[in-house]
Amino acid sequence: MEELKQRGRKREGRHRDTWDPFQLNPIGAEKEKKRTLFRILQSLVAVIVGLLVLASGVVSKGSLLVLITLTSPVSLRNNVDKQFYTLMLMCVLVMPNVLMFLKSLWKCVFKSYVAPNPRTLGIMCGIESLVAIGTAILVLIVMPKLDVLTNLCIPGGICILSAVFQIIFRLQTQGWMILYPICSLILVLSGYVLLVVDYYVRESSFVPGQVDGCYIYVGIAIFATLLISLNWWENPFQASTNIQEMLSELDTFRDAVYLFTSLIRIALTLGVYFLYYCVIVESDARINWDAFTKASKGTVEIGLGLFFLQAFCSAACHWFGVVACKIHSMTFAFALPVSLTGPATLILGIILFLTQAESLVPSSQTAALYVVNENFTVKTPFWTFCHELEALKNVNTTPVVMLEMSYSICKTSLNNPNAMWPFSMLALEGVCMWLGLVSCTYYVWKIRVQRIERTSQLFVRRLYESAFIDLSMLLNTKMKTVRTANKESSGNDQVEDCVIYLCATMWHETYDEMLKIMTSMFRLDRYRGDPKEEHKDCFDFECHIYVDDGFMLEKDTEKKLVNTYVCDLIQVVMEVYRVFTNKEPDEVSIIETPYGGRLVFVMPEGNMLYIHLKDKQLIRNKKRWSQIMYLYYLLGWKGYNVKNPQKIIRQNNPCRASLISLDGESYLLPSYDNDSKRRHISDDNTYIMALDGDTDFHPAALILLVDRLRMYDNVGAACGRIHPTGMGPMVWYQKFEYAVGHWLQKTAEHVFGSVLCSPGCFSLFRGSALMDDNVLKRYTTKATRASEYVQYDQGEDRWLCTLLLQQGWRVEYNAASDAFTNSPQEFKEFYNQRRRWGPSTLANTLDLLHSGKDTVKRNTSISILYILYQIFTVASSILGPASVTLMVAGAFQFVFGIEGTLSIIIAVIPPAVYMLICFVAKPNFQITIAAILSVIYAFLMTASFFSIIGDMVKQGTFITPTGLFLVSGAILYMVTAVLHPQECTLIIYGLMYFICIPSGYLLLTIYSLVNMHIVSWGTRESNKAKEQKKHVGVVCNRDCRMCCWDVKIQVTQETENQVLQQIQQAVNPNTPAAKTEPEEPKTQSAQEVQDSLDANKHILDYEEMPRKKDNSKENLNKDNDEKDSCSEKSGSSKSYEKKADPFNDDTDYDDDDDDDDDYTYSDYDTLETREVVPESDWVEPVKKEFLKKLTYANLKRNLQEQIRYTLRNRNHEDVCDELVLILSDTLNEELRDKVGPEDVLSVSQLEELQYALNEAARRIVKTNRIETGALRLERRVKRAIERTLVAPQVEKLSEDEHDFWNKLIERYLLPIQDTKAHLEEVTRELKSLRNKAVFLYFIINVLWIVATFFLQAIGTEVLSINIPKYYPNGTLAPDPLRVEPLSLMFLLSFAILLIIQFLAMLYHRVYTLIHVVSYRSTEKDYKERDEEDEDEGLVLGNPINLTITADDL
Repeated sequence: MEELKQRGRKREGRHRDTWDPFQLNPIGAEKEKKRTLFRILQSLVAVIVGLLVLASGVVSKGSLLVLITLTSPVSLRNNVDKQFYTLMLMCVLVMPNVLMFLKSLWKCVFKSYVAPNPRTLGIMCGIESLVAIGTAILVLIVMPKLDVLTNLCIPGGICILSAVFQIIFRLQTQGWMILYPICSLILVLSGYVLLVVDYYVRESSFVPGQVDGCYIYVGIAIFATLLISLNWWENPFQASTNIQEMLSELDTFRDAVYLFTSLIRIALTLGVYFLYYCVIVESDARINWDAFTKASKGTVEIGLGLFFLQAFCSAACHWFGVVACKIHSMTFAFALPVSLTGPATLILGIILFLTQAESLVPSSQTAALYVVNENFTVKTPFWTFCHELEALKNVNTTPVVMLEMSYSICKTSLNNPNAMWPFSMLALEGVCMWLGLVSCTYYVWKIRVQRIERTSQLFVRRLYESAFIDLSMLLNTKMKTVRTANKESSGNDQVEDCVIYLCATMWHETYDEMLKIMTSMFRLDRYRGDPKEEHKDCFDFECHIYVDDGFMLEKDTEKKLVNTYVCDLIQVVMEVYRVFTNKEPDEVSIIETPYGGRLVFVMPEGNMLYIHLKDKQLIRNKKRWSQIMYLYYLLGWKGYNVKNPQKIIRQNNPCRASLISLDGESYLLPSYDNDSKRRHISDDNTYIMALDGDTDFHPAALILLVDRLRMYDNVGAACGRIHPTGMGPMVWYQKFEYAVGHWLQKTAEHVFGSVLCSPGCFSLFRGSALMDDNVLKRYTTKATRASEYVQYDQGEDRWLCTLLLQQGWRVEYNAASDAFTNSPQEFKEFYNQRRRWGPSTLANTLDLLHSGKDTVKRNTSISILYILYQIFTVASSILGPASVTLMVAGAFQFVFGIEGTLSIIIAVIPPAVYMLICFVAKPNFQITIAAILSVIYAFLMTASFFSIIGDMVKQGTFITPTGLFLVSGAILYMVTAVLHPQECTLIIYGLMYFICIPSGYLLLTIYSLVNMHIVSWGTRESNKAKEQKKHVGVVCNRDCRMCCWDVKIQVTQETENQVLQQIQQAVNPNTPAAKTEPEEPKTQSAQEVQDSLDANKHILDYEEMPRKKDNSKENLNKDNDEKDSCSEKSGSSKSYEKKADPFNDDTDYDDDDDDDDDYTYSDYDTLETREVVPESDWVEPVKKEFLKKLTYANLKRNLQEQIRYTLRNRNHEDVCDELVLILSDTLNEELRDKVGPEDVLSVSQLEELQYALNEAARRIVKTNRIETGALRLERRVKRAIERTLVAPQVEKLSEDEHDFWNKLIERYLLPIQDTKAHLEEVTRELKSLRNKAVFLYFIINVLWIVATFFLQAIGTEVLSINIPKYYPNGTLAPDPLRVEPLSLMFLLSFAILLIIQFLAMLYHRVYTLIHVVSYRSTEKDYKERDEEDEDEGLVLGNPINLTITADDL
């Protein structure tokens, strides 16, 4: 309700100024807010992950302690059981190394192998050998000799070397923090002393159950912990500046090193095990190989259960710990639960002991076996309990684990017959060791990670230690993590910012489609630009829209004007601007360019919107050439300027540089080029966002893609989840098709290798990847052969991704990055679109497979297995028509009960006839026939669906090939949909997809192949026809089309129009009613222009900017009643770039008002007069459209909003309200009864109005008696007034850029003008290629169908596979199911493919959830800042290298 009232108040304000206060408010234009649901989800996920870390850590540690206790020489188990438990304990130590070996082997074989440096490899092998020996000695030899409580405490000493290195290298960010490692060292040493004293007391007090020579084992344990502590030597070294060269080199071949070291650790663990238990240990405890076969069933179950439990929980604890770090819950989901693992294990053990102790009380029969000596005085209550335990060792009903754990506790000082106080030393030892570990890893509690973090940046080693899972995770966490430039990371870890160019291509978009892209871009502008809100996403951006075929010729006068699509686009830009700001665009520039024209807008938050209008007579048309155009411009030309600033000559008429919005201010960046922010940003951090003219997205979708490229240097492109929009059955089909394609296929490509296609409607590309060899240069190749027409021009986005993959770059998919785009709603448009996509997809995939061997060598993301997977998918798609035909034949069998062979014959007839029709008929007739057949097939598939269900009911079981296929497929898709909760409703369209399978996979395939020789775009053709009609309508009355049967009447009408135009021109030459009058500015002399300049010199006061065109002021004197050339309807698209005024002096960094006294009105009197920019015919009508901002009604609203916007971040609310009120009254007084609400003000009126407004503003500021910043406030208000009154500028392109465009067009983008002979040759080659492709498809599919037909003809009795048939009650049917081998093979292959994709989807879902939660925890904070001003300096790009202060200006 509050939102409705707010909109109503805004509308009332507009209604006071105009009779047309109504406006469009596109969906999604409202301000973004943090959603409560995602906050709850984030907290819930963090709690769950933290509990899982704690639970898995406790189980891992507890199961290891139980296993060690069962191997103790003094345990109550026999030697056979002990040997088996010892074997399981050894397997526990080996398991992480086996996993590490397999992972490293996979990466070295299927990814990339870099030969390690022998010296580094030797050092690593030596250290790993010492660690392996220490671990094996401690766990396999020493810990079985000690009690369970000591085993719980003693591993805490493995942090001792880490504490020593921290003290030596002084790694603390603050000096006093060195107390943490010092305390850790003292505590660990104290723990060692208490350990020795404790065992001395046990020996001297005759505590029963002690192993002979326990002093020796205690000493060995301390020595082993020192060896194990070498395991994390890299952490303090990588955090310091020591041996950085070696560590950097190690990162390049770490996989190869782990391949060797994991084998060495496995070998040494086995060596220690066999050496001790075969040679050193007493003969009765040595390994007896026959004993393993004699172990009891209970022993095997306990041993294997503990092994698998410990191995699984250790891996789970490590993985959940990584997840906790990545979702930004380092404290509560990682550090806290991991640190509490030891105490929680102890508490859990005590609870179990207290609750299960009753089961250990001996019965009357077993109690008789124990007799207490009456002369022996016992001072501990545990003495009796512990001696009773020995009587239970042979009782079958006794819990083995609890018995052994209790008996191990009885070996401590709790069972001291003299006193219990020595047990306090063991308790103190545990406290010291635990506090020593926590203080040594204090940095884990304070560390902060960026949004999406790689595991290698979180942890030093990939390997975890299953024997010490909690300690290894804490010690393995990096002390100093290399982070990207994120606000939340420490100031010392800054790296380069990034620049994003949003580039949208347009061709005949509708108004609503333009509105989507423009709204998306303004959302991004608001997201990044609002200075009142905290930001954690550091990137600069600008947007470019490239409009194909943006001009038309007037039929009568041959004048070049912008067409109606460009007019619509202009209207949408202004409409969306009004929605977001409630005012007109402040600054607009119109520039003529060698390729057509350019419109430049300053967006509300200072970013720029470039609209490039392409003239197909001057530059090459279509999307691929528009992409080449902006890639060369943004990456080539602008990148060259950044790298060679000294070569850019300063113009007398300087172009606008980057404008930075801060606190509602517009600051200059004094430089010669438009992209100074790129000077400190590498090509790796320059991104291109490819968009279509109808894409709708939110800022979060873009940021999630930026994360992928920021974090992974080898990622060349990333795409998001594309959602088709629209209405009708065709859209419903595409909704489920897109869903399945993204849910299963794209995720499988992402997980197993690399995504093959990043769609051009919403994809982020890395600049350095596009600039790589054989990518952009080859992308400019003009198609000359038939196969090139299919691969290059029919699916340009897929070909670009193929080039990236072949050069070694990876393409990724982010399922949380949502974008929406219009999809074909008509059957014909859908078929024409897929006619382009199908052959292009096949051609690019075959090209990638053909170069598979070389691609595997270059691209670490693509392996031989992935190539085989793609071969399998291509083969499946090629066999698609035959498979669908057989499916239709099966439908005939189910529905009509026709024989198998006859049903195949009937099913083959329709596609064969349709293929012949496609060869002889026109495309439109082919589509009509396809539509009719699709409806027939849909009815057949519906009947088949219910027939299959009926057959399962009739058979009494669904365990049939068809039933299993249907049921398992439905379950799989439903589970997949549930795992996508925001998209789960799309499963409803699955039935529509099912009944359209014959149309999509049979008829569409035939249509695409047979029409492969047609290389036209195929979509939006109807819009083109409408545009041509509009061109005709410029001259003649379109209402006369009803008389189209009489050609003479049309000619008469045109003649009549021409006569009327001539009469009108004779009566009133200044009224361009027919738009045939030459532009007035062209006829003006230079002297007249200069006179006008002198007369209007002070219209923009002392802040007049030299970039403004003087002749634009003359145009204000024209008749305001002229008819606009642009239509009222419009569509929008959006682009951004930061913009600055090279001589705008109103940038305030100094709070001292006296410093501002130097700024006087005469500062710009000496500015050099600018030359007059000649205007083409299309410029004047466009400029008139923008002059509407200077009407009485718009000026009032614009002035009010401009004042509020300029002072929005100042503590001058009262002054702001007074300014708005008084200045509005002043404007009314100046213009009331002088001009109408819709009249454009003349130059003289603007001069008088600006003077009056400036005087009123000065009086208000002085009246309020502001103590500090009065003059600065006054200048801000004057700038707001100036921006309100500024007229659209006609600018001239710089000579350097003009020369660049001429050379680019000459080299790559000249309009294609092929000769008739060449076109005929290309057509012949395309038809030949078509015939070959159709023949290949035909032969393969016919062979498959023929093989199935003959198997049906032979009969299932001869050639079949018998499958047992079971009824739902579990009973076996007498007659088995007989299945043909080919059908079974096809079903199994399809099922295996689905299962593989489903598993990949599960993996991808988990990491998508991690990314989403981490984003939600670091997204923009929509709470307002408390700071008042931040004028001391402005940081741009890389804040370390570039700071702009008032002195620079």
